[in-house]
Amino acid sequence: MRNGLKWVVATGMFILLVAMIILGLRWSEVKTSTNRAIFNSKMTPTILIPGSSASQNRFDGLVKELNKGVNKHSLLKVTVKETGAMTVSGKLRARDQAPYMVVAFENNHDGYANIKKQAAWFNKAILMLQKRYHFRRFQAIGHSNGGLIWTRYLEQYYQAEELQVNVLMTIGSPYNFAEKSINNKTQMLADFIKHRKALPTDLTVYSILGTETYDDDGIVPEESVEAGKYIFQKQVAHYTQITVTGDDAQHSNLPQNDQIVQLIQQNILPKPMGSELNRPKS
Repeated sequence: MRNGLKWVVATGMFILLVAMIILGLRWSEVKTSTNRAIFNSKMTPTILIPGSSASQNRFDGLVKELNKGVNKHSLLKVTVKETGAMTVSGKLRARDQAPYMVVAFENNHDGYANIKKQAAWFNKAILMLQKRYHFRRFQAIGHSNGGLIWTRYLEQYYQAEELQVNVLMTIGSPYNFAEKSINNKTQMLADFIKHRKALPTDLTVYSILGTETYDDDGIVPEESVEAGKYIFQKQVAHYTQITVTGDDAQHSNLPQNDQIVQLIQQNILPKPMGSELNRPKS
């Protein structure tokens, strides 16, 4: 009886071991296939993060303007819930190599503590998008707090072995929140400066500053946007600050500003036929 029981147990363990080996091989094949698709992908999406209080629809007007030309691209929208669950809307058109992907958050409130959470949620979202759509290279745009979320993500989560960001444009991003003096660094700015060495050294950054008045865009102080230079200068490959004025230079209108639309077309979006991005020369 005991010998029979031992035989049953041994047989069961052998079958379990064989099953685990087969499942492991299949998982390895799937992962290898996915990694190969990502490595060989020509897709370079433009990924956009809105600011606080904004939804996944924040960039609808901007994308509409960008799609007025010959090269029209798909728009995908992701909203990350506080649980980490995600909803995805929109459809990727066949052979579209440069879609727009917007990542927004159910908890879209302001504050440094929330920006930390949003960066962690964004990390999950971009990995999901990469797995689903098989891309490695991408361009980044962040409006207001969206630029802060991008910065936190790049310093804390970004892995150059898995993804490659070509260029980042921050639009009216308050790197020192409401402070007007660099001598009064917020904890967020101090942390960004402390961890700046984690930023990719081959990154091109454009920081857009809007001026509705002489010293701000109606909400964000000019000095707060300019504080970004203490994070990016002499760390990334290129850092350029650009000031826009006139119509739609108010903070909430900046994504639809004609000058900014033109800057995005010239410096962020891939050229047709998958050619290299426009970048300032060294």
